[in-house]
Order: sequence, then structure tokens, then C-alpha cells
Amino acid sequence: MLAQQHQFRMAADIATEAWMAFAEIEAVAVIGSVAKALWKEVPRFREFRRERIKVWHECGDLDLALWIDSQERLRELRRAAERALRESCAAGTGVSVAGNQLDIFLIEPGSDRYLGRLCKFNACPKGKQDCLVPGCGTVPFNKRFEDFVPHADLLAAAGYATLYKRGRGRLRSALELPAAGLDEVLPVA
Repeated sequence: MLAQQHQFRMAADIATEAWMAFAEIEAVAVIGSVAKALWKEVPRFREFRRERIKVWHECGDLDLALWIDSQERLRELRRAAERALRESCAAGTGVSVAGNQLDIFLIEPGSDRYLGRLCKFNACPKGKQDCLVPGCGTVPFNKRFEDFVPHADLLAAAGYATLYKRGRGRLRSALELPAAGLDEVLPVA
């Protein structure tokens, strides 16, 4: 799980670099469990629950917040991140995160209002069940989820996990975000 979180953090840096070329991007931040130091928990699996065995929290995907002035080029934003990830993998950097593992939350600058998510399909609408949600595709490639209401703390990590801000440039690498302490990772002799 620690290695997976590290992979996602490297992918966050790669996607951020790709998006910095887009004038409509105001800021990029890592949110969700990838932004935090991992913690141990008893997982949902029966054999672990029964024995109360704690394991590292599983980062299932990479959540990124994207403050965006215009939604005119959402398809190009998705493609830029996916291309950068593919090229990084092909170059032998050790990053093996696919574009469909990114969950990109679109945020309105100034108000921090949730606008939707960057759609993972290559066409809009794609004709899939997901595309039938009211409002999905009204803005091409802005995916909507039925009855989704973002948690009040959705952007809580942005205070320390913002990677890029327009006008200031690159603020930090995602690899600098809080990590599990070595005393939690290495066995104590």
C-alpha cells in the first residue's frame, strides 16, 4: 500500500506538469488518502476483521482537485494527463499508473464550488449507463454522478497538498506530502 501511494504521488506530479501548460488551470492539488500519511486499519476482509489484523489503508485511485476557469478543453486535459503518464512509463521512470486511475474533481476558482469530474470516456456522450445521469455531458467531458454531494472536507488537503498555482508555478512535489513514519514501517528490534 505504501508503494501504491508512492506511485500515485509520482503520477500526480506527472499530471500536474502536463496541466501546467493549460492557461485555464488555476491550481492543482492532491486530495483524498494519497494526500495524507497512510494509516493502519482493520480492513473489510473477513479473515482480517476476525483476527483484528491492521493493514495500511488502501489507496484505490488518485484524487486530484483541478481549479479551472473554463471547461472548453476538458477532453484535451484528460488526454494530456494520460499521454504524460504513458510516456513516463515508456521512459522507464517506474511509474505505472494508468489514466483511468485518476479521479479528477473540477473546482470553480474563487468559490471552491464542485463542478463535476473529468470524464474518462473518449467520447461525450459515450452512450453508456453512466452518461444517462441528469446533467452528465451538458458540458462535454464533465461527468456527473447521480445524487453525489461532495463532503465538506473534500478540499481539506489542498491547504498543504497544492502542487501548482497559476502565477506562482510549481509549489511542491507530491512526493513531499506527509508519509507514514519510519517507526510504523520498519519493525522495531
